[in-house]
Amino acid sequence: MLASCASPPQAGPGRPELRCWRGRTPTLDGVIAPGEYDDATRLTGVKEWSHTFTPTTDDRDLSLVGWVKHDGADLYFAFRIADDVLYGIDTPRWLPDENPHTHELSPRGFPWFGDEMEILMNASPSGKEPDGQNAAGDGTSWQMVCNLTKSRLGGVGTGGLLEGEPRSKPAAWRTYQKWIETGAMKAVARGAAGGKGYVIEWMIRPNPCLETAHGVFWSPARGETRVGLNIALGDLDGKEQGRGNFGNFHHEDWWSGHPKNRTWINQWGTLVLMPGPRP
Repeated sequence: MLASCASPPQAGPGRPELRCWRGRTPTLDGVIAPGEYDDATRLTGVKEWSHTFTPTTDDRDLSLVGWVKHDGADLYFAFRIADDVLYGIDTPRWLPDENPHTHELSPRGFPWFGDEMEILMNASPSGKEPDGQNAAGDGTSWQMVCNLTKSRLGGVGTGGLLEGEPRSKPAAWRTYQKWIETGAMKAVARGAAGGKGYVIEWMIRPNPCLETAHGVFWSPARGETRVGLNIALGDLDGKEQGRGNFGNFHHEDWWSGHPKNRTWINQWGTLVLMPGPRP
C-alpha cells in the first residue's frame, strides 16, 4: 500500500487479483438493478475456485457472478448466486452432528452454517505473514459472514450479517457485533426473483473496517492501495448430499488459497483499490 505498508504482496500463481474502481453508490436492497454495477469490476465462479468439500461441477448447482466497486467513501460487493436447493427454504433446517447449537447467535453457533458468503480482508499486508496466521478480528484483518437465513439483526429466519472468525476470540466477537449494530458493515441477502438462487449486497465502511496502518483508514486520497482479499461461498443442500464432509456441507468454494489453508492471510488474493473511476 502506498504510504501505509512496506513491500505489499504481488499476485502470483493461485493468487487472483481484482481492481476496484470508483463508481456510483448502489442501493443495498438485495436486487441487482439494470446498470447498477456496470461501473464495477466483475468476477465469476465457482467451478475453478478451490473446494474444501465436494467439488462443484455444475453451474446450476452452485455458481456466482459478482461485482466490486467503491463510491469514494464506502466499499461495495454484490453477488448473484445460482443455487438449486436453498437450505432452510427448500429443505428443513437440519442440524449437523458436530454442533447442536449451530443456529445459536453466540460464539457457540456456526455462523457460516447455511447457504452463505464470507469476505475476508487484510487491510495492512506486509508480505511476511507466516503460515497459520488467520484474521485478527479487527480493522487490520477480519473474516465476516453473510448468511441467507439468519443474521445478527434479524435473527434466525432473516438473512444478513453475522460475526465471523475468530468468533472464539472475545475482542473479535465484540468488534464484529459493533460493526453490524452501528452499520459500519451492512449486507442484505434475498432470494432471487424468478428462479433458484439469491442475491447478496454488502457494504464495508473503511473507518473502522479497513485500517491500513495504526489509526489510519483507507480512502481514495491514499492513492492506489493493495489489500488482501478472500471470498468463500458455502452451499448446504439435504444432509445426505454432504455425507462424509464436515457438518454434511455439500460445497464450500474459495476464490484463493487451498482447502487446508484458505483462511491463512498469506494465501489470500489481492484487491487493488483505485482512487478514481475506470479509465
